[in-house]
Amino acid sequence: MTLLAAITDLLRRRGTRHALIGAAALAVHGVSRATRDIDLLVADPACLEPTYWAPLDPATATVAIHPGDAEDPLAGAVRVRGPAGPPLDVLVGRGSWVAGVLDRASVHEIEGVAIPVVSRADLVLLKLYAGGPQDAWDIEQLLVEADAATLAEVEDRVSALPAEARRLWQRIRRRG
Repeated sequence: MTLLAAITDLLRRRGTRHALIGAAALAVHGVSRATRDIDLLVADPACLEPTYWAPLDPATATVAIHPGDAEDPLAGAVRVRGPAGPPLDVLVGRGSWVAGVLDRASVHEIEGVAIPVVSRADLVLLKLYAGGPQDAWDIEQLLVEADAATLAEVEDRVSALPAEARRLWQRIRRRG
């Protein structure tokens, strides 16, 4: 069983909604970018408890939990490493808008695993929320193939994001 399969299986058994984000989700939406890890988004803070991960075999998966502080846009992150392959990061989102992102994810097959993947519009919103230079580049690449409906979805939902994310959206839209 791959690390991705083991983690998604555990998340499902625990009833934790999750979705693929990051570079792997970019690839599903036709944007290629090299990365060394796989990122999953959840909204369940229980993932930040060591007991959550206890069912994983410590011989095949090591878990490092990193709670966020009050200034962090995430409630925390969990890095899981297996004996081979890239690490997997479970990012615990904050804010009610994250639930909507998870609700709108659609299932795709990644590494032989059926897994929810965030929509193109929601991936843009997540990248706006993160707000780094790489995120801005990722957004621009996602917009190359974006249709009018995707742009309208982002416009409808961007108001739920912090002011800095909304300003980044305006800068990107002016350039594009």
